[in-house]
Amino acid sequence: MSFDRRLPISRGFLWGVGTKIFVYNEDRIPPSGAAVFVSNHRSFMDAPLLMAASGRPINFVCHHYMTRVPGLREFVDAFGCLPLEPNDRPQHRFFRKALRCLQQQQAIGIFPEGASSMVQMSAANELAPFNPGFAHLALSAPVDELALIPVAIASVEETVYSPLPVRMLSWFDPSEPYFQQDGWHPIVIYRRVNLLFGRPRWISRSRRQGDRPSFDKTAIEQLNADCYGEIDRLLRRGCY
Repeated sequence: MSFDRRLPISRGFLWGVGTKIFVYNEDRIPPSGAAVFVSNHRSFMDAPLLMAASGRPINFVCHHYMTRVPGLREFVDAFGCLPLEPNDRPQHRFFRKALRCLQQQQAIGIFPEGASSMVQMSAANELAPFNPGFAHLALSAPVDELALIPVAIASVEETVYSPLPVRMLSWFDPSEPYFQQDGWHPIVIYRRVNLLFGRPRWISRSRRQGDRPSFDKTAIEQLNADCYGEIDRLLRRGCY
């Protein structure tokens, strides 16, 4: 599967499912250049939704267990996904791959709520705490300018299935604490969904420490809180 087929495949999948998509603030989407899209995450449909709505191929960050599941593993490879390392390992290899993508002026998609929002059913307008890794990545990118775009995926109408126990996922990743709980894994199918794009945060070399990556904890925390706040506002506005 070639790089540029991801976008039409995403659109074709959503058309096949019959999802009605409404996109707001399209003028805020940079058509090219290094970009990091940050979004809330409740459904396996979120990645194709973001790709179709943005009109850009996106390399999505994914949980490492997906590389161990037959079928999902081939999807991860074909769509250029960037798997994280297991929880007990440093993320050096992931960051090298992600920074290389940004250096090549590609787009990366990150769901900073992590696995919690996928295995624990929540209301459409609820937002779990963010892992600030996306802010670290954006401030470390070896590019002259990068767009960090917060996005809210606001479900208006959906169907939820629970086909498998959450603990079944621990077969693929025993180290993930979210996979050790009782209950059933929710599968959310959007019927009608709003995608609201926030204001891009433009990060240039001048915002970092010269030509060196910035690892300033305060800057990372501020950027994380800023994106969380905007996605939370957009999400509550979009879930009507």
